[in-house]
Amino acid sequence: MISIIIPVFNEEKVIVQTIAEVKKSLASMGQPHEIIVVNDGSQDQSGTILKKVQGIKLITHINNKGYGASLKSGIRVAQGEKILITDADGTYPIERIPDLITKSSEFDMVVGARSSENVPLLRKPAKKILSMLANFLTGRIIPDLNSGMRIFNKDLALEFFHLFPNGFSFTTTITLAALTNNYSVEYVPIEYHKRIGKSTISPWNFFEFAALIVRLVMYFNPLKFFLTPGILLLIGGAGFGIWEVVQQRNLGEFPILLVITGLQICFLGLIADLIVKSRNARVK
Repeated sequence: MISIIIPVFNEEKVIVQTIAEVKKSLASMGQPHEIIVVNDGSQDQSGTILKKVQGIKLITHINNKGYGASLKSGIRVAQGEKILITDADGTYPIERIPDLITKSSEFDMVVGARSSENVPLLRKPAKKILSMLANFLTGRIIPDLNSGMRIFNKDLALEFFHLFPNGFSFTTTITLAALTNNYSVEYVPIEYHKRIGKSTISPWNFFEFAALIVRLVMYFNPLKFFLTPGILLLIGGAGFGIWEVVQQRNLGEFPILLVITGLQICFLGLIADLIVKSRNARVK
């Protein structure tokens, strides 16, 4: 059985259409399923409309708690072994749901990778920087870091449930958690349509996402975070020291300081890595 979770915040113009498309897509497969719709404190007519829709399990937040909080509310009551999430704003191709479900039998998580995302010009550089940072820290090319259309095992979500934020970083968190813990993740190219309604993501979310990426990688793989700057400082200090000795016949304090700092950072990374491995061993 698959549980489909659809978070809703002020989507009165498109929510009925989205649910109808989900039902139609799943009916074509004959797939046992439940549709969980979370009304996250909508201020328009979404709540009233959803109360009239048949064949869904409706969860209502009195106040707006956030995208991640909505998904967590859905996961708590979900009865399916697999969780499929998608947005209510008409941006994701609902007709591709069967493709994700079919692939999900082979992987722990299958993500719809947006091939033509409609990103505002001002947000493109920030999104590129975040992708490069995530790729470097995970050691893998991530086609789409925070796609909101994906299917994953419920057990995977429950394992990292305590890490999921209430905001938009839910998808980024589960992506990094899965990749840094050797879960199998597959990406399926999908189209991405123009949003119906106004987006609530602001440019300031860039800093939140960047901090989250660093924090999660330090939580799961701190050696990856500390080792690179530590080695760079060691090499830089050693090289600068050699240059001073050869050119000036004198070794100054600065290269020594660089080498010591580099060693400290490397050892800090090793200690943090040992702590993480010890924690994981106790959990298992």
